[in-house]
Amino acid sequence: MTTGTPAKRGRGRPRKQIDGRHETRAALLRTGVEILTEKGFAATGIEQILRRVGVPKGSFYYYFDSKEAFGLELIDSYAHYFARKLDRWLLDESVPALARIANFVADARAGMERHGFRRGCVIGNLGQEMGALPEVYRTRLQAVFADWESRLARCLEDARNEGTIAATADCVGLARFFWIGWEGAVLRAKLELSATPLEIFADGFFASLER
Repeated sequence: MTTGTPAKRGRGRPRKQIDGRHETRAALLRTGVEILTEKGFAATGIEQILRRVGVPKGSFYYYFDSKEAFGLELIDSYAHYFARKLDRWLLDESVPALARIANFVADARAGMERHGFRRGCVIGNLGQEMGALPEVYRTRLQAVFADWESRLARCLEDARNEGTIAATADCVGLARFFWIGWEGAVLRAKLELSATPLEIFADGFFASLER
């Protein structure tokens, strides 16, 4: 096998180190999600993402029609990732339903600790910026929260069937309450660089469940 001098690439064309357009788009989305867990969308420059991935600045529109379209795909990418994370914990029938929720909380806490509480929730971060974002984002973000609520509500219904929460418990309402409070706890955890807000909210949520 012989090696030769690498061919020069034209200005503005995608680098060849990442194999193919699909892989490069995936890398851009993955990196965009990572940065958005720390920073706001408005504060995140496309150049920063391209530089981290190693793609020339002029190549962004080869992969995405606009920054707005890129943002929508970032929402979808993170929503898909997080839905799989929720399913891993909330659908684990080897443990009681309330323990599944507690396991999710513990995993989320460990993830924030691992990154020094610099990273939070992309959906929550974007929601806080909604006044400066395209209006189309509002519907997409609300749909993601509704999906998370429905997944948690189903787990709470399992808890109700197990008898670990009251037979009259409003599982849909409890799920909405959880996510509204959880997003606030994540924000405070980032602000305080501490797991304490997560612990306070989780303890309060579980204490509020009537048996």
